[in-house]
Amino acid sequence: MKKIMLNILTAGSLVLLLASCASVYDKHVQWQSVKPETFPVLHAIGQAPISLQNSQHETQRMLMAINASKLAAYAELAEQVYGQKINGEMTMSQLIMGKNEVSASVQGIIRAAKVIKSYPVGDSYTTELSLDFEDVYNIYLASSPKREIKAVTYY
Repeated sequence: MKKIMLNILTAGSLVLLLASCASVYDKHVQWQSVKPETFPVLHAIGQAPISLQNSQHETQRMLMAINASKLAAYAELAEQVYGQKINGEMTMSQLIMGKNEVSASVQGIIRAAKVIKSYPVGDSYTTELSLDFEDVYNIYLASSPKREIKAVTYY
């Protein structure tokens, strides 16, 4: 019985000791955002042939080429921002080159890009885009700011 009472007393005093120490480690942290010194500006060009668009009407082919060239420019911007994933496969049998395949893909979200120019060049349509990373940074700050410790107050 004395042993049980001693264990309960020891456990109770340990809980009180830990609870009193916890108040020493309570703190309030203030954060501030950190802005980079410089921001890069990326440029991309996309092109699409007008005559190869799948339509009977010339105006519709041109509109389709405009959209295709814009998508190609966005894909190029995504390559610059996120990189390009390359998959390759090659087979060799008895030192003779066999099947050789290479595929590439890019995936990402591009925000704040601006169309600089969109114009026809011969039988193709060209779109030029620009992406200023200061605009991207401002969008990022609005959604989830990067922070660093400004001040710590202990209680």
